[in-house]
Amino acid sequence: MSDKPVKFGLVGFGAWGQHHANAITVTEGAELVAIAARSDESVAAARAAYPNATVYNDFNELIARDDLEVVDVVVPSHLHHTVASAVLSGGKHLLLEKPMGVALDECDDMIRIAKENDRLFCVGHELRLSSMWGKAYQMIQDGFIGKPLYTLVELSRNPYRMGAEGWRYDLSRVGSWILEEPIHFFDLARWYMEPSGQPERIYATANSKQQDHPELHDNFSAIMHFSGGGYAVVSQTLAAFEHHQTVKITGTKGALWASWSGAKDRTRHPTFSLRAFDGEEVTTVPIDKPTGELFELEDQIARMVDAIRRNVPLHCTADDGRWSVAMCLAAEESVRAGQTVEMKNYL
Repeated sequence: MSDKPVKFGLVGFGAWGQHHANAITVTEGAELVAIAARSDESVAAARAAYPNATVYNDFNELIARDDLEVVDVVVPSHLHHTVASAVLSGGKHLLLEKPMGVALDECDDMIRIAKENDRLFCVGHELRLSSMWGKAYQMIQDGFIGKPLYTLVELSRNPYRMGAEGWRYDLSRVGSWILEEPIHFFDLARWYMEPSGQPERIYATANSKQQDHPELHDNFSAIMHFSGGGYAVVSQTLAAFEHHQTVKITGTKGALWASWSGAKDRTRHPTFSLRAFDGEEVTTVPIDKPTGELFELEDQIARMVDAIRRNVPLHCTADDGRWSVAMCLAAEESVRAGQTVEMKNYL
C-alpha cells in the first residue's frame, strides 16, 4: 500500500472525456499526468485546460510512459477494443467506459489480456456507485423487500448527441443504441435481481422516428426473465424531453421506487427521491449525497484509486461488463427476429 497519488493517463478528450479529466483532477489520491486526444482541436483544448499534463496525438505514446499506473479510456465504442487491448498489453490498469465492447469476442479478448498481464480491469457502469441507486441495491441485499420479483428501469429523455464526427449515429461505430445507454439499465436490473439468479431469456421490441437512421432505436423496451423466477423490464425513449429516470423494484415483502430528473443527464442540480414500502408503511429514504452521472464519475475515479492502493474491490468488473454487453446484444437480436432470445447463446 502506498500513499503516493495514482498517476492516471486519459485517452479521449471529447465532451465526456473532459468530465473524466475533471473527475481525476478533483479526486484525492489521483493525478492526471497525460492525455491523448485525436484531433488538433482537442489536443489544444487539453493543453489549455491541463497545462501540467503531457498531451499526445497518439495514444500509444501515452501508454508507453513508465510512470502511468492506470489509463482511463473514453473513446467512441468501436475503438474500445483496440485502445483497451493496448493499455492492458502495456502493463497498465484500465478503466474503460461502457460499453465494454461492441461484440462479445472483443470482450473475451480484453478479459484474456487483462488476466495474462495481471491488470485490474474496471468497466464504467458508474450508476452502481450512486448514493440512491446504490442505496436501493443495499436495501435489497439487506432483505428489505424480500426476494425481488420484478424490476422496472425506465428512461425518458431528449435525443442523443451526435458525438465527434457523428459516430453515435453511425451503426458501424456505435454498434447499437441499445449498447449506448440502455446498457446501464440492463446492468442495474441484473444487479438488483441478483437474489433471483441470472438472466435466462430476453424479448425486446423497438421502433424509431429517425428517418435517416431507421436502424437506430429511439424507442426501446425489453423484458428479461431470470433463473429464479423474477423478471425485469428495461425501457427507453429518446423522443421526449430533458432526462428522467425511474426504477421500481417489488419483492415478496415490499417495494422500492426511485426517481431522478434533470434538465440534462450531466447536471449537478437534479431532483431525486427514493421511497420504500415495507408491506405496511411508505417512507422516504434519506439520501446522504447528491446523485447523478458527474457525482458517480468522481466516485468511480476514487474507487479505482482505492482498488490500486488498498485492494478495494472494483465496483464493476470486466465479467460484469461482458454480461451487460451480452444482454444488450441478445435484446438487439430479439428486436430483429421478433422473438425471445435465450441468454445461453451469449454465455
